Amino acid sequence: MPPAETFPIIPRDHLFGNPTRAQGRISPDGKWLSWLAPHEGVLNIWLAPADDPDAAKVMTKATARPIREHFWAPDAKSIGYIQDKDGDENFLLYRIDVETGEERAMTPFENTRVQIVGASHTIKDKVLVGLNNRDPQFHDVYRLDLNTGEMELVYENNSYAGFMADDTLTLRMAMRQNEAGGTDYFRVTGGEVEDEPFESTAMEDSLTTSPAGYTADGSVLYWIDSRGRNTAALYAQDTATGERTLIAEDDKADIGGTIRNQDTGEVQGYSVDYLKTEWTAIDAGIGAALDWLGERLEGEFGIASRTDDDRTWIVWNDPVTAPMRTFIFDRDAETLEPFFVSRPELEGAPLQPMHPLEIESRDGLTLVSYLTLPPGSDPEGTGRPGSALPMVLLVHGGPWARDGYGFDAIHQMLANRGYAVLSVNFRGSTGFGKDFLNAANKQWGLAMHDDLIDAVRWAVGEGIAEENKVAIMGGSYGGYATLAGLAFTPEVFACGVDIVGPSNLETLLSTIPPYWAPMVKIFHERMGNPDTEEGLALLRAASPLHKAEKITKPLLIAQGANDPRVKQAESDQIVGAMKEAGIPVTYVLYPDEGHGFARPENSIAFFAIAENFLAECLGGRAEPLGDVLAPSTAEIVEGEEYVKGLAATPG
Repeated sequence: MPPAETFPIIPRDHLFGNPTRAQGRISPDGKWLSWLAPHEGVLNIWLAPADDPDAAKVMTKATARPIREHFWAPDAKSIGYIQDKDGDENFLLYRIDVETGEERAMTPFENTRVQIVGASHTIKDKVLVGLNNRDPQFHDVYRLDLNTGEMELVYENNSYAGFMADDTLTLRMAMRQNEAGGTDYFRVTGGEVEDEPFESTAMEDSLTTSPAGYTADGSVLYWIDSRGRNTAALYAQDTATGERTLIAEDDKADIGGTIRNQDTGEVQGYSVDYLKTEWTAIDAGIGAALDWLGERLEGEFGIASRTDDDRTWIVWNDPVTAPMRTFIFDRDAETLEPFFVSRPELEGAPLQPMHPLEIESRDGLTLVSYLTLPPGSDPEGTGRPGSALPMVLLVHGGPWARDGYGFDAIHQMLANRGYAVLSVNFRGSTGFGKDFLNAANKQWGLAMHDDLIDAVRWAVGEGIAEENKVAIMGGSYGGYATLAGLAFTPEVFACGVDIVGPSNLETLLSTIPPYWAPMVKIFHERMGNPDTEEGLALLRAASPLHKAEKITKPLLIAQGANDPRVKQAESDQIVGAMKEAGIPVTYVLYPDEGHGFARPENSIAFFAIAENFLAECLGGRAEPLGDVLAPSTAEIVEGEEYVKGLAATPG
């Protein structure tokens, strides 16, 4: 096969720019189609009659920050979306009237983050929302009329981290952390929370056990539950007797999502995601539909939207080596009508397959991982290159999250530039049972980091990676892992790219958003308690800031100025420490971003800097910077001279 450099470079804006269309939906009554698409360069909500998709009109007027999530009101009279300000994560709820096009803020409050507490299949014009405008730590529950905007206080909350309601929009459950770091679940009766919990978890089950909703008649409460076992299973609990029935389990992975009957709320199918996502149907009709789709769609697929009568679905399809596609599935006629291709400019591009892997850690854990190789590097198609390559270890955030199988724009860009790309579900990643998750407790910078080093050594041993040409890159926890990699194990990595990563775990925990305060024991029990001498020592030892002088390899840092989770100070302080020690660093600040990039102009600018930084470090190819900074808000705070062409780039 020809070498990677003979394949065309995939332009950055094809991967990180606006999609042509995204997030297809159908109204509950089946009369309308909606989606996100650019209007004057910014993602907005579009609407068209289901029987005339070409008669589309834009419904919103976002001019700077894209709309990234939209949803239909149950009565199909309006479309909702949430939006924050420049990445501050204070999301407010907005409504667009389908008939008139009128747009209004439904929660017009400052410094407030809205939560959807409950929606109903029978009370279609109202929802329950949580608002923390009275006390930033706690969300009061309101009944919101989606058409008039009238709000009625249901529960003033001074104690609980969350609530759950049934189909009558009646609060049925409140939850809060207990002293052990687990969760207590309380019944709500007649609008009052009972004194004693009816269910509790210990800390070890707190991230793998949660209630999963009621049936429409309220007689059954579903749980995804790891108590008394390792992987989380799906149970049905009789709300009158408390009796529990096991519905589904898997030995290797937790039960993930469910498909519900929209009238009864009963589970019709469930998913398990180990190497890839696999759906199992309980309902025969759902099973027949999934089988029919599986015979016609290549790669992963899922249900994005359903009509109330459940006869029409919006189905997404991810072939991985082709752009994401969305279809309209008529279950009765058994037709699959193309709706849109998200990024048609990627049709025919040299997109590469993603290879699921199992890597063994030094202490015997199985690390589910994903490898993407450059075009032309894998002549046998086995997931092994003909010769060792420079590699980027791409680390996920969370850390209580996971990498999965599917199209990944960063994987594709890096592979296209000539790098092997490896993503590893290190211990602490979710979805693989509580034993794997809890093996990471108080192991930041220790066994969690060892897993990443073990993956690099595996890749070198397998002839995938060149030993002295491995970069580490990631966002949030992945940014922390990057800093830790360069500070704790500088001999392993040639360079690093940190996106909104914390450098000092002590200051990270002292500046969490106020609405995380009711859950703070999760951080103390799983990272270290700064209120104890032992915990504080653990946090300091795991903080790259305190070993910044050990960093000797090139480092690129990106930060959103409005990040409410990882404050700008986290990047400022390690950049300052490196400057004081005379260590080169490149620091890019985005004044209109938060915990990551929302504006495509900023994403494109950052990945332009990143790929040119990596080309200097690892020797891969790169699309020239050009004038990529001009449309973005990127501020090069430090080290423009360390990225080829950056000093000369207009911005």
